[in-house]
Amino acid sequence: MAEEYVPDFALAAVREEGTWSVVPLPPAACDDLDHLLHVLRQQPSEAGVLGMVSVAEDFFVIIRVNGMHTRLLLSDATAAYDSALARQVLAHLDVPMPEGEGVDEMEPAGDMELLHDLGVSGIAMSEVCADLELYPEEVLGMLAEQLGFSEQFDSAVALVA
Repeated sequence: MAEEYVPDFALAAVREEGTWSVVPLPPAACDDLDHLLHVLRQQPSEAGVLGMVSVAEDFFVIIRVNGMHTRLLLSDATAAYDSALARQVLAHLDVPMPEGEGVDEMEPAGDMELLHDLGVSGIAMSEVCADLELYPEEVLGMLAEQLGFSEQFDSAVALVA
């Protein structure tokens, strides 16, 4: 295993009555997936919470929490070789580690349709996960724009940058 990756930022987005609010989460929330899920569940929401985590400018995790129901997407399963959070996401998804450390192929893991009901198709999600030229913050920013909360996203990222 290589050096441990550090989160760039973690955000929680909540939509109530058609209006999004986005807040930064404490960096320690990303130390453990269970802790992160707990923190997301603490956000006030009737319709669930969307969590967005960028790690080491290398990969991202998107989480949808609604009560005890959780949906996850890891942009690159090979990140599990370097990140405890990525390993925990794979374990939660019951997805095995990619074959062979140093795998060259980025491969997302999880629910590609987790934003479908909000207007982002699984195909669009696959495309952004496959684009090696984009940093996680750029991908998450594009998704925030498609979902209608780019200004709130940018403001929240600015608070933690």
